[in-house]
Amino acid sequence: MTWRWRLRRWGLLSADVLLIGSGLAMASAARYDGELGRIDQSGLIAAAGIAITVYLLVSVALRLHQGRHPVGSADEVTVMGLAVAVACLTVLTIDTAGGAANLVPRSVPLIAVPVAFVSMLLVRLTVRRLRDLSVRPQQGRRTLVFGAGDAGHQLVRSMLGRPESPFLPVGVLDDDPKKRYVRISGVRMLGGRDDIADVARTTGAEILIIALPSAESAIVRELSRLAIAAGLSVKVLPGLSDLAGNGVGIRDVRDIDIADLLGRRQIDTNVDAIAGYLTGKRVLVTGAGGSIGSELCRQISKYQPAELIMLDRDESSLHAVQLAIHGEARLDLPEVVLADIRDSETLSAIFQARRPDVVFHAAALKHVTMLEQYPDEGWKTNVLGTRNVLEAASAVGVGHFINVSTDKAADPVNVLGRTKRMAEQLTATYAQRNAGAFLSVRFGNVLGSRGSVLTTFAAQIARGGPVTVTDPEVTRFFMTIPEAVQLVIQAGAIGRGGEALVLDMGEPVRIADVACQLVALSGEHIDIVFTGLRSGEKLHEELTGEQETSRRAVHPLISHVAVPPLDEWVLSRLGRRAGDGPGVPSQAVSAEESASLGLLPVARG
Repeated sequence: MTWRWRLRRWGLLSADVLLIGSGLAMASAARYDGELGRIDQSGLIAAAGIAITVYLLVSVALRLHQGRHPVGSADEVTVMGLAVAVACLTVLTIDTAGGAANLVPRSVPLIAVPVAFVSMLLVRLTVRRLRDLSVRPQQGRRTLVFGAGDAGHQLVRSMLGRPESPFLPVGVLDDDPKKRYVRISGVRMLGGRDDIADVARTTGAEILIIALPSAESAIVRELSRLAIAAGLSVKVLPGLSDLAGNGVGIRDVRDIDIADLLGRRQIDTNVDAIAGYLTGKRVLVTGAGGSIGSELCRQISKYQPAELIMLDRDESSLHAVQLAIHGEARLDLPEVVLADIRDSETLSAIFQARRPDVVFHAAALKHVTMLEQYPDEGWKTNVLGTRNVLEAASAVGVGHFINVSTDKAADPVNVLGRTKRMAEQLTATYAQRNAGAFLSVRFGNVLGSRGSVLTTFAAQIARGGPVTVTDPEVTRFFMTIPEAVQLVIQAGAIGRGGEALVLDMGEPVRIADVACQLVALSGEHIDIVFTGLRSGEKLHEELTGEQETSRRAVHPLISHVAVPPLDEWVLSRLGRRAGDGPGVPSQAVSAEESASLGLLPVARG
């Protein structure tokens, strides 16, 4: 124990004893209208002695002066009030039991309780205020905090409670007019989002921290835009799902990233429904090494499946996902399976040997421009490969089959969209043949996935530009990988066979705006060049086709769309082997031949 701690402890104890005695004395003087000669001094001294003794005993029992509670905290004030009340009520009880021989009039202890309590409270608040002033940071970058809710309060107090804090709060901002007179530990409310530029100029602030863990990405984008325009650096608190459960502090503050700008929604997941079809079941994930597949494996593992089977044709990706889940990579374990979904015989053998109960089919080729150049490859993987997985799953009686699709399957205009649309129709076709729930889940661009536009932008900015955007008006839907996968797993719990479940991606975002914000966040002067839409690209994506109708029957972020199964004649022409070419009767059709069926565009020379 330091001498400062001992001084505070004994000083508060001495003050409490003095104030209890003073409270009884002032209550006695008030009882006799200031006529001090009428006070029974010996009775007052005895009453004070009893009250102080009882207070000391109660405070020792409750560790009031041993540092159990911070000085001036609600917990300490509650314990202190209890000790004062017990002490003075003991005097009242003794007086009542003594009949006519009272130590003090019976009204005196009742008056003394609030007098002593308020005096002791003022002492503690003074001590706390002096302590807060002594630890306030004298340096640090001048900072504005946007958000006067619980997170904002905790953050400002955390900044002011550390002398070494890198942030010195100089103002609070919030759009709620009811908070216009708020002060947080002496830091004043200075306005709303429209006042950011003026407040930054008058306070000399350098940083704006967005203290809104539950804010939608649109709000974060707007605040970021205004702050950058005002010359402020922008930092954020993470979303609620990423915050530790022990409150908010300066350690939680981090630089803003693209996920904050495009995907910060909180998802209400029905954990019981998910656990019902995953816990204790054998779950197989195709494309387990990809962006979506690896996150699927990570989240599925939390629901304690009987077995998690991770299938991919890329051994390095399997190594990476196993390392992410377990902290080590044991490629000799049976949970990792090296196989290609184009190989129907191998795939069937794996399903027969492992007999999964649930299948998440995430394996696919997904790059629009690449598949426009090589449509046969998209056909072999996205169509024939999907049929191979469906056929193998049907043979072993899989209970849940979830095909991961894309928004490009809605009114498709390119190879990727048409092959994924066929994968949806194949899934609907096999749903008619199986008792299990065979369904598709459709969503748009995923933040951080391999080869995404954001990855491209980051690389272009890192090398000094230029940043290339196809068209100033092009828009896309965005979702974070964890959010997308969480909804995919949820969809598996609520979907019915033959449906495509469409995930709500929020409002579409202009790609040019994203490029501008990324460049602004980099702090560099980088040109943005518009190159024009490439073959197979849409200006705006849609999550549902013009002829499709959707309904939200269960989850507020998931729409249900009926998918028509394939015609039996078309199905008979698809085949199952990627090696089969055109002209093989009743077995296969190539991408070139599929063009004549209206399934794919003709490959461009």
